[in-house]
Amino acid sequence: MGLNLGKSFDRSYNLRVPFLDGYYDLGVFFSKKSSFLLFDLSRSSSRSSVRINMFKNLEASVFCETFLNLHNYRKNTLDIINQFDSVRTEYDSYITMCMNEGVTLQKVQVGDKDFFDNLTIYGFTITSHFNEFIFIVAERQNIIKRLDKKIVRSTGIQIGTTASLKILDEFHEDSLKGKESKIVIDVEKTTKLTDSICEEEDEIL
Repeated sequence: MGLNLGKSFDRSYNLRVPFLDGYYDLGVFFSKKSSFLLFDLSRSSSRSSVRINMFKNLEASVFCETFLNLHNYRKNTLDIINQFDSVRTEYDSYITMCMNEGVTLQKVQVGDKDFFDNLTIYGFTITSHFNEFIFIVAERQNIIKRLDKKIVRSTGIQIGTTASLKILDEFHEDSLKGKESKIVIDVEKTTKLTDSICEEEDEIL
């Protein structure tokens, strides 16, 4: 599908996401000077059984609510909303991080310290439905030098088959009851999430 971009977006990061027996081409559009993010997605084939949802607010996502710890923090020099922090410990065996990559846009010097303006992409899947579900988080860290401020914003896109979304709903329902899902999977074949590379920066100055 085509995407009309205004002057707010002047950069893009593109990647190909394997899914079932095909793939999706995903574009992440953003600005070098702001924290705004926008997804554009095109598929290799049309599948009516696949649902796609985008989330400007990650807290509105059932996947994030169930499986992820999100980091929020605000002070004069730092403004973080919904930054990916970690997968909840009780779900380590059920969720696999399948993507962790990024690009540094520029180095910004504030006083005698160097900070990096960057874009990071995280991808997660439900281990038992590895090729049928993916949730991608795009995180933008933007340094506004004139304000001596770092802004972190994230947005998400979810692609899932009917079967994988049913499993997601079951996990979510069980999490609301205060317990892990009773879904049985082969733990020996799961991939455990490594430690998150996200590190909290308390301040710029």
